[in-house]
Amino acid sequence: MTILILGLLLFLGIHLVPAVPALRARIAGTLGEKRYKGVFSLVSALGLALIVVGYARAPADPRLFAPFPLAVQLAPAAMLVSFVLFASANMRTHIRRLVRHPMLLGLGIWSLVHLLANGELRATVLFGAFLGFAAIDLASAAGRHAVKSFRPSAAQDAGAVFGGVGLALLVMAFHRPIFGAAAVPWGV
Repeated sequence: MTILILGLLLFLGIHLVPAVPALRARIAGTLGEKRYKGVFSLVSALGLALIVVGYARAPADPRLFAPFPLAVQLAPAAMLVSFVLFASANMRTHIRRLVRHPMLLGLGIWSLVHLLANGELRATVLFGAFLGFAAIDLASAAGRHAVKSFRPSAAQDAGAVFGGVGLALLVMAFHRPIFGAAAVPWGV
């Protein structure tokens, strides 16, 4: 569990730096923009690797609560929405213009559904941490009015919807061999 927690602290911690513009500016000013982005990428990659290894090594027990049946039933539909939001986050979509922060909203939906559909300690730590991060970063982004101006494109909306749905279906199909639990009855 220690490796998982260390990975979460590194990955989510480095992703919270931009939520404090003065801190980000100070670090980037000291390191230079290229080095800042390089350190950001390395710490993110290390944190993500530790999360994967730590989750795999953490014991499944204890179970803190029984999975919520409604969360289990809604998970596939929620993942379709999440993946479309993820896809639209860096595209010039009407979805992004409407939602404003689709990556964080998608992350919140993804983590909340997984948190409620699981119940194991390690899953509660993982998905709870991501849910808390999404809430904090969303509040920070809204407070800073961190929205870029762009001209939306229907073609980009179509790309986000088709790409997000396609990737979500692929992940659901291979959820059991990759993550150890079947997400849909038609999966591998």
